[in-house]
Amino acid sequence: MEVKIDTKEKFSVVSPVTTVLSANIAAEMIEICNKLLHQPVKNVILNMAAVTGIDATAAGVITDLQQQFYEKNASFVICNLSDAVSQMLDQLDLTELLNITPTESEAWDIVQMEEIERELLDGDDINFETNS
Repeated sequence: MEVKIDTKEKFSVVSPVTTVLSANIAAEMIEICNKLLHQPVKNVILNMAAVTGIDATAAGVITDLQQQFYEKNASFVICNLSDAVSQMLDQLDLTELLNITPTESEAWDIVQMEEIERELLDGDDINFETNS
């Protein structure tokens, strides 16, 4: 699968160049994303701007990848879906399970907010006083 990967400070943008995501391409996507998950910058934005079609297997892989990232305290946000891809995800009842934004800029915002949230929740120095 031909993809462009642009690594930023807090995330990598993975942009498939192919127009249709199929089962074969999904297997390659798993490999690419798993490598990124084990890098210092492990958050991923999947920019689907070039993708005009997706099959059920690839959609399932994307859903599983997102879950895997969140289990490892990393973000996985999808952006720039075409109408056809959105409709397929709706038909498969996956839209509600996925973290989807209309634009890459909004995906950046989500990743940064989730990073801040993780930092706050992981902080040991937070003390909550109780009223007795």
